[in-house]
Amino acid sequence: MKRVHIDNYAPKYYSGKWSWDSAKDCLHFEAHNDLENARERYITTNGYKFLRTMDQEEELIFRQEYVRQKSNNSDVIVISDIRNLVLYLMPKEFLSYRFVEFMHEQEVLYVIHALIIYFEYYLRLVEFVLIRRDELAGSMGQVQSEETNEMKRTFSVYLSQYRMLVARNYCLIIGGEGNMAKFYHMKPISNISATIRDKYFHEQFLAVAIQMVWICMHRRAYYVIEMEMNRLFRSEHFVTASPEYLTFTEAERSLLYGRNKKNRNYRIQESPLIQELKLVPEEDLPILWIGERKYRGSDLRIATMELEYIVPGSQLCLVDISHGILGHPKELYNTLLSLDWPAVRFYNFSEQYDPYHIIRRPHLDIPKIGELQLRKLSETYESFYVLSGFFEPYTHQEICKWVKREINIMFYRSGGLLTNVVSRCEKELACTSSGPRVDLIIANYFKMMSKIRKDDRDKEDSSMQQSVASRFSLRKSHRKYS
Repeated sequence: MKRVHIDNYAPKYYSGKWSWDSAKDCLHFEAHNDLENARERYITTNGYKFLRTMDQEEELIFRQEYVRQKSNNSDVIVISDIRNLVLYLMPKEFLSYRFVEFMHEQEVLYVIHALIIYFEYYLRLVEFVLIRRDELAGSMGQVQSEETNEMKRTFSVYLSQYRMLVARNYCLIIGGEGNMAKFYHMKPISNISATIRDKYFHEQFLAVAIQMVWICMHRRAYYVIEMEMNRLFRSEHFVTASPEYLTFTEAERSLLYGRNKKNRNYRIQESPLIQELKLVPEEDLPILWIGERKYRGSDLRIATMELEYIVPGSQLCLVDISHGILGHPKELYNTLLSLDWPAVRFYNFSEQYDPYHIIRRPHLDIPKIGELQLRKLSETYESFYVLSGFFEPYTHQEICKWVKREINIMFYRSGGLLTNVVSRCEKELACTSSGPRVDLIIANYFKMMSKIRKDDRDKEDSSMQQSVASRFSLRKSHRKYS
């Protein structure tokens, strides 16, 4: 793939609208000069106002200060790019050090990753339900067969498995262990719950998660995502009634919400995520270890889910899997991560050549008859390999930059210099300092390359050592008892 340097001074997103000029008999572009009064300026998510668009000055500030730095996957879109965009568009009351640090933690990114996988499948299933509703309605409605019901039950089980993956990662957060201990609502000594602070913290996380999933899903089906996200983390008792939300029948709710959904009194109601973990079938138990250790068994469904989960978002095109915009080249998207169709035309995508699933429509693979019964006969073997994902750690300076977002924007609006390539070169030529020595430049280069490449080798070596040590201890204990 070709790498093209993009100057951060030239805007990529032009805020405005197209209208037909009858006098000139052509299209006319009208820019939004005053975005404060523009109707498309904000979008409300769970009562909070997020920016839907930005002017050119805001775009230049974002691209100069808050865009992800160069790395081994800087030319494709990953979850960190979506997170940075949402952090820039979110309200200023969210800008606390605690919340920004929370959104940079590895466990939180795992939850967002699992949510993206879940909603990729959920939106397809909702579309299937709506199409099936039209096919069954009217005087020419189709008659359902037992094979159709079996296919629906299989789809529902698959969706429950993705929901189980989200619940497993979410329990790592609410458990308050490891890195999540400092965000736990109970104080360590007095054991008094900070209920009010935790309430607003949870509301902010839900709003940001909705925005991230919505942007990753090509900004489609916003109200479907918002309704399901609130249902997952709150339960149906606390989902706000809205005329934009879809209404499902009992049969459709049974298909979408799974076999473990139980409605009780709101005082003792558990969220659907917790309900999924309380009744896990025996054949689905290896799902709880996906991403932690390598699966060894004969269940093709779990092997497929593992491949879908452990492959990094930047390399999804290698396994022909689509998770929204993850792994797509940045050249095809503007600053707001909206698809730039004029740029897509130069790639000459077609139904036969579409590695990023831009031309191909999302679909559901029809399962085989009796697949659920066949999975119960599958075997699971002992696993020897421990998996560890790649995570780029954050720094204190990065968190402080996000906390001071409003101050930085005011600085640049009041006359701060937004530099482009030409101005930076002129400044360097006018500078009289000799600059760093050649050996320091080479040392910094190797330091950056080791950060990108050496971490993977170290983690592979550590996982190999752990597996060898575990196998040696098992042999030693076996000799002892024998």
